[in-house]
Amino acid sequence: MSQNDFRFKQFNIQQDRCAMKVGTDGVLLGAWVDPGNAKTILDIGTGTGLLALMLAQKSDAVIHAIDIDEDSCSQANTNFSNSPWSTRIQCIHQSIQYFSSHTPNRYDLIVSNPPYFIDAHPAPSEARNIARHMGETLEVDDLVSGVLQLLSPTGRFCVILPFKEGLQFLEHAAAKGLFAWRITKVKTKVEKQEKRFMMEFGRTEKTVIEDELVIQEEDLSFTQEYIELTKDFYLGLPKKRSDPGISSRE
Repeated sequence: MSQNDFRFKQFNIQQDRCAMKVGTDGVLLGAWVDPGNAKTILDIGTGTGLLALMLAQKSDAVIHAIDIDEDSCSQANTNFSNSPWSTRIQCIHQSIQYFSSHTPNRYDLIVSNPPYFIDAHPAPSEARNIARHMGETLEVDDLVSGVLQLLSPTGRFCVILPFKEGLQFLEHAAAKGLFAWRITKVKTKVEKQEKRFMMEFGRTEKTVIEDELVIQEEDLSFTQEYIELTKDFYLGLPKKRSDPGISSRE
């Protein structure tokens, strides 16, 4: 097994050809999303295929994943083929803009750990830039429009974004007819400001269910709620996390 591989309890991620590696954001979202009775799932911007694989583990759904980066899509398909769910999961090398306007499919659940570092400095490679910078290859409007085009009438859309971009997305989505149903605010420590929003949307307005997830205790050990959330996926967590930040998308 390569040093670039990342092992989970039921599947393995190869990521040497992906610009963005397995990170906390993807694991958080994949563990947080409840697939419910979804029969069809779409992962937008799949990268390594992490989210799609986590949801395959949690459901019996047929899962499609899309990515604009050819190498990432190829590697995701390799990861899918090596998984226990290879017969019901595949990656398609297309943008959300093209895919949403050409497929007849409608999905019960759509998920995305999208590129979002709007104000960040340029990343060191073109592939990494594509994976990180919303507003260059994936406009917020394109994502919302694509989701509305592809979501079934009673379907749900789940996404993870940083605090600032999350607030902007909530406002933009509501203006387009995509309404927040559930929001979990993620903090590295209890006294810190929220770092991420995990959000679930649907087509109808509801009372929003809000809660909070804290990742670390004061001594940098993982909180029981974080351990409980991710226990079905991680092989084992270290007692303490040396880096207090939240990593970028996989």
